[in-house]
Amino acid sequence: MRHSVYVMMTPQQLRVLVGIREHGSLTAAAAALGYGVPTITHHLAALEGALGAQLVFRERRGARLTPVGESLADEAEQILVRLAQAERLVAAQRDAGLVTLRVGTFASIGSRLIPPAIRELRQQMNVQVEVIEAEPTEVVRLLRSGDVHAGLIYDFADDPAFLTSQDLSLTVLLDEPWGVLTGLHHVSGLEIGEPLDFNELCDADWICSRNQGEASDRVLRRACHTAGFEPRVLMRTDDLSMIHGLAAAGLGYALTTAAAVDSRFDVALHPAFQHLGIRRTSYVTHAGRNAPAVRALLDILMDLATVPTAG
Repeated sequence: MRHSVYVMMTPQQLRVLVGIREHGSLTAAAAALGYGVPTITHHLAALEGALGAQLVFRERRGARLTPVGESLADEAEQILVRLAQAERLVAAQRDAGLVTLRVGTFASIGSRLIPPAIRELRQQMNVQVEVIEAEPTEVVRLLRSGDVHAGLIYDFADDPAFLTSQDLSLTVLLDEPWGVLTGLHHVSGLEIGEPLDFNELCDADWICSRNQGEASDRVLRRACHTAGFEPRVLMRTDDLSMIHGLAAAGLGYALTTAAAVDSRFDVALHPAFQHLGIRRTSYVTHAGRNAPAVRALLDILMDLATVPTAG
């Protein structure tokens, strides 16, 4: 019966063998690798002893590899390249603090800020990014459950639902006034950009969020109650294309902000005579220490949020 023999070769031994072939002597290989000649001799002897084969011919003017040594050196060069790649990968992931960064975000601003932020983050560090689309309440739940590492959320600045607490940290990225999204040509007698009066909207249909606790719904109920009526809901959806499509067709109104308006649709955004308040977009993370990738993404988003967003 034949028995398999497993030989343990170290990266140092392989580097010594490749160094001898490249530099033509033990002395030159030692200088190039930063070793002493006795260290080179030790690693070479250990490798030859483990393999049971001579790998190097020692000559008066230097050293050269035996045929077996040449074959092993060819393989060793490829192994060392792969090891170097693995070391760089581990170092990059160590510096990022995460292998995969999971980010929750709502669709409108998130679809404009998150893609360029991911591109820049991946230029800075070797980290994969997974994006989970969800409304703010769900993003916060995912963060607290550990399913995401960070998120983009929006809130009603006049009456915030997400206050900084012991477990969460919020950094404000953007403040925008709420407005009313309508069809471009479906508001009689009103020019684009002219304010709407909620006192005249008691018969309007509204496109609302699926979650009645989201900021846009709270702002709408507050404005309508002030005007003395309950908003009439046409549809509940968080699909931006559906919201824009319904508004463009003149079927309903929605509350949103300028940065969230999709100019591919025939829609207009109007301010209101009544004070609707501010939509505040924030980056939310766990309170305390976070992985470097989480902090780096915040820095990138803060830079991007200062750049005007096309409507």
